[in-house]
Amino acid sequence: MKPVRVVVAGIHGHGRNHVENVRRLAATGRAELAGVCDTRPAPGLGVPWSSDLPSLIAETGAEVAVIATPIHTHAPLTVAALRAGAHVLLEKPPAPSVEEFERISAVVAETGLACQVGFQSLGSAAVPAAAGMLGEPIRGIGVAGTWTRPFTYYSRAPWAGHRRLDGVDVMDGALTNPFAHAVATALAVAEADAVSSVEGIELELYRANAISSDDTSSARLRLADGTVIAITVSLCGDRRTEPYLHLHGETRSALLFYTLDEIEVDGVRTGFDRVDLLGNLLAHVREGEELLVPLERTGGFTRLLDEIRRAPDPLFVDGSRVEASRLVLPGIDGLAVRAAAELKTLSEVGFPGGLGSRPATRPEPMPQTAPEPMPETVPRGPRHPTDVANAADAFDTADASEPGGPPPATWPETVLRVGSREVATYVQRGDLRATDAPRPHLHPVRTLGGTVVTETQPDDHVHHFGAGVAIADVNGVNFWGGSTYVPGTGPRILPNHGRQRRRSLRPVDGGFAERLDWTGPDGAVLAAEERTLTARALPGAWALDVAFTLHNRTGEPLSIQSSACKGRTGAGYGGFFWRAPKDSPGLDVFAAGASGERAVHGTLSPWLALTSDDWSLLFVQTVGLDPWFVRVDEYPGVGPALAWEVPLTVPDRLDRAITVVVADGRLTTGRAAALAAELAVP
Repeated sequence: MKPVRVVVAGIHGHGRNHVENVRRLAATGRAELAGVCDTRPAPGLGVPWSSDLPSLIAETGAEVAVIATPIHTHAPLTVAALRAGAHVLLEKPPAPSVEEFERISAVVAETGLACQVGFQSLGSAAVPAAAGMLGEPIRGIGVAGTWTRPFTYYSRAPWAGHRRLDGVDVMDGALTNPFAHAVATALAVAEADAVSSVEGIELELYRANAISSDDTSSARLRLADGTVIAITVSLCGDRRTEPYLHLHGETRSALLFYTLDEIEVDGVRTGFDRVDLLGNLLAHVREGEELLVPLERTGGFTRLLDEIRRAPDPLFVDGSRVEASRLVLPGIDGLAVRAAAELKTLSEVGFPGGLGSRPATRPEPMPQTAPEPMPETVPRGPRHPTDVANAADAFDTADASEPGGPPPATWPETVLRVGSREVATYVQRGDLRATDAPRPHLHPVRTLGGTVVTETQPDDHVHHFGAGVAIADVNGVNFWGGSTYVPGTGPRILPNHGRQRRRSLRPVDGGFAERLDWTGPDGAVLAAEERTLTARALPGAWALDVAFTLHNRTGEPLSIQSSACKGRTGAGYGGFFWRAPKDSPGLDVFAAGASGERAVHGTLSPWLALTSDDWSLLFVQTVGLDPWFVRVDEYPGVGPALAWEVPLTVPDRLDRAITVVVADGRLTTGRAAALAAELAVP
């Protein structure tokens, strides 16, 4: 099949991810990056650049245009691209008003070309499966989502935190931008595709930050078929949680975690695959495959956005507290959970007076009679301007500003404590790309003194995630992230990335136990894992105990390889791995009888210490003995290597365990050796 020529408009914000995605698809022969459109040049990409999208399409012969620009440019740029002869992948939200939405729709009909909207969550197989998993008709959907945003989030672009800018609707509010996927997913599950599907809307828009848009909001929608959707979200949460849909039946309930493609029913989680929307559009162009998110499927969302656009300005709410670089509304997480469980709005669960009074607890099936919606009394505002302005930054589509945090209250709390002190958070993020090899990981991990000793997605290796388990090659699947080493060629980005999908998580003394599936890009389960993570106190420090067992699920011996097995000298990484902060002063590494990166790298010492002026990490292998993979000069990273230079074959199961001592200050060699002897398994 001939590659589809693609241009990307808006490449200095979220559009960078689209450029990477086009290149990923190009590696499979399905796409070709033909050019980029932006108000600023794009040196180094090696493709034509223009600030005029129709001219770029004509010059390059592009068949598809990806539009990743601010919302007020969506309609004019989409219309221009369609009339220039290109199919369009349009970032969410599609338009700031029903009028602009209908303008795009008319040109789609006029040209006969495709317009796919970039609500990535609607590419998940969990959406059509939700009603069947519940097992009875859905009578209501509650949505709860609380994230945290720093003050700098609202200065990231001129339009950030604004409803309007220079008289133009930009609509950068909690419901219309960061939580747009929550709204769209709920409407998709309810099959409320058309503008006319939404009959009534109640809005409660609030702000705690010094912005003009909403950062904390409720919306309750009455659909034409009587279904009620109640949405409560905030960007002032105590910490990031994974947002979810609470599906209400007559006698049962289910939870859909749209960022993770998982559905929980009766305490059991099931994971689903997700289709890349650009890949789906390319298949539509070449093979006639049905679009997953055609423009007409987002009419219900646009109806809500239009109502928000015409609503009065958000009410300022007091009661927030300043924490470092952000505002927190104490207790908002619990209020969101309750509102979703009861299909209520924030005011109906006591907001703002109820701040801090209700902790987040697990939603239980609790059939409710949905309240009647208020009459629509909001006056219509001014018409949206149609000026074309190809801005440099795109709306963000996930909570990329805050690297992780615990999942919602439906899981046991995923914070490790020593006494009353929080020392580590176990993270499962839903905003990661396939090339990140998504996996749960620990970050941040702190010393008892509060110093952070993990780093996530650093510039030098964006697929490094704190502390966790990652393997470069399991039967040809990359569970490490980033490139794959190809013998005779070198590192290449291949479409071979897997993910670790959580199946269960339960509390145990000192921490939690987890079950995971290691799935390939085709969804096949290669291995099932049992993992435990616990914390315990030591004199002046604390210890993290990690144990994992991989069970082969392929029916034939499982092959584990590192890049070193394929010929890349010294690159034996794979297994438990700890990425430490690169800017730590005085980094050093030593083991029993060896000191320095060159001497320690590849040794079979049962323990190893990575130290700095501010902190020390002592790693002690307690089950299994593997060579140490060590980096200090390029970046600080340590882990026992399962397949140092020779592939490791796993017929049935693989067991490993490690203890990590986390201490303030610099450990001496003698103290490290004494601690290691105390911690070693007899």
